[in-house]
This record gives sequence, structure tokens and C-alpha cells, in this order.
Amino acid sequence: MSSPNEKFSQSFDSIAFQKYIEPDCDRLTFLQNYLLEKGVKTSVIPLGGKKHLYVNFPSNAYNPTFKIKTIISHYDRVQGSPGANDNSLANFALADFSSEIFNSKKTHNVRVFFTDGEELGSEGVSSQGAFALADMFRKIGISSDDVYVFDSCGRGEVAILARAGLDSKISGQFKKRFLDLYERTQNLLKKTMTNSWMTLPVPYSDNAGFLACGIPAVAITFLPKEEVAFYYKNLMADKNLEKAVMNCKIDSSIKNPTDISIQRFKFQEKMPLTWRLFHTEYDNFLSLTPASYDLLKKILLEIASAITIS
Repeated sequence: MSSPNEKFSQSFDSIAFQKYIEPDCDRLTFLQNYLLEKGVKTSVIPLGGKKHLYVNFPSNAYNPTFKIKTIISHYDRVQGSPGANDNSLANFALADFSSEIFNSKKTHNVRVFFTDGEELGSEGVSSQGAFALADMFRKIGISSDDVYVFDSCGRGEVAILARAGLDSKISGQFKKRFLDLYERTQNLLKKTMTNSWMTLPVPYSDNAGFLACGIPAVAITFLPKEEVAFYYKNLMADKNLEKAVMNCKIDSSIKNPTDISIQRFKFQEKMPLTWRLFHTEYDNFLSLTPASYDLLKKILLEIASAITIS
């Protein structure tokens, strides 16, 4: 797999990025200043003890005839980890994309949020920062947006569309709207990534909070080709692996600490290496794939140009 020994594109500010992943970086303030230097103003939205960052696009960027596309990327990280892939590179790609469409002065119907508290999702979806954001959407009547979540898009050249939501027990309009969004997202990936995309079970990200509030949302992540092949092979061989991935936890019936460790390792060793780097010191700059940044920007620009009647 390639690494930052290969050069990032000229539009990627690697010096600023390495400051962003330093342990003592105030990431919210950093993002505010990074965008402001590019002429983009933002607003902090405090909800449920978390601070989300909203990009203030001008009113003429929106046309009510067409669907609004809400794009989300969490900026929080686990303490002790640089969080280069989870989720710093997606933050930078989204910030640079925001600057590009802001300065284009064109109608794009895009909302952008950098969310806080995604890493708390393992404590339950209601503890996730995006849950309070989605709940606010629901309460003020915003339920028809196309919601795209980008998480851990810094390693690999294969875009993975998470299968979360496909097996939803909820039927009716929600299911219909979700399947419509899912199909359109697949078509978008076919257009931008040709043969370099798949749908696979992926641990929940901020999409969990929106799905829990009855708002359709899809999540996209990246993986290296060899890891996709390894993971897919294991999914075919172990029918319990998908459940373990989607639940993001091991069998709750296991109580013995030693057995828990064995069970955790049993599933971890079958998952992509990229995911095993999450929340560790090894999720660092050297683990990234430079090409991922440009591929993600390509997807984001395609979302901005997509037109769907609301």
C-alpha cells in the first residue's frame, strides 16, 4: 500500500494537517481558523454538551426546488491517538471542499457539519453527538435532506458504502427514502470510483444518530484493495462477523474477562488492518494513503453537483 512517502496533491496542506493531529491541538478552533483563512465563515452549534461546527454558505447557494445535501465528518478523536485517518483526513478534505464551493459562488444545496462526540457512540447511540444534531433536525422539520457521513477516508483507494440501514425494521416512508438515497449513492460511486467501490458491513459512525431519529443517512469510508479482499473473504467464511461488526461489540453473554479478550481478538483479526489501527498511536500520518484525499474530494464534488428534486 502507498504511504505519505508518495506526495499528496498540491491542494493538501500537509504542514497544517500535521499540526491538526498533534496531541494538544484544539481541533474545533483549528478548523474555524483554517476555514476562515480561506474566506469561509462558520458557526459553533452547541448541543447536548457537544460543539458542532457549521459552515455558513450564503443563501444564494440554495435552491428550494432541489434536495439539500448534508455532509458530515466528525472532528473529535480518541485521546492518545493522532486520529490521522479517524477522522482528520476527511476533515481536511471536507474543509478544502467547503472552501472550493464557497468561493465558486454557485448554487450547490450543500450543508456541511463537522461533528463532535462521534467517538462516544460505543456508549450508545443517544450519547453520540450526531444524535442530538439529528434530533434537532427532526424537531425543526428537516427530514428530507440527503445525509452523507464520511468517516476514516484516509487509507486506501476503495470507497466502501456502509450497509447500515438496509436491514432496518422500520418500513413505510423512511424505508422508501433510505433505499432511494442508498441507490443514488451507489450510482454516484459508480460514476466517480468506476470499479473501486463496494457495499460492506461497516461499524456505525454518525449515520447511527440520524437513522435512530428516522432520517435516512449513508456512511462512506475507504479501505486498501488488499484489505477489502481479506475482509470480504472472512465475511463469507464467518456468518457471525457481520453481526459483530454492525454491533461494534462482542457477545454480551460472555462474562469471563479472559474469554472476552479471546472473543474480541477472534473478530478483530478478521477485520481490515485499517480498523485495527483506530484509536491507537498507529493511526498516524505515515499510515495514510495520499491518493485517498483526491478520491474523497472527487466524491464530494460529485455530491455538490448532483441535482435531485425535493
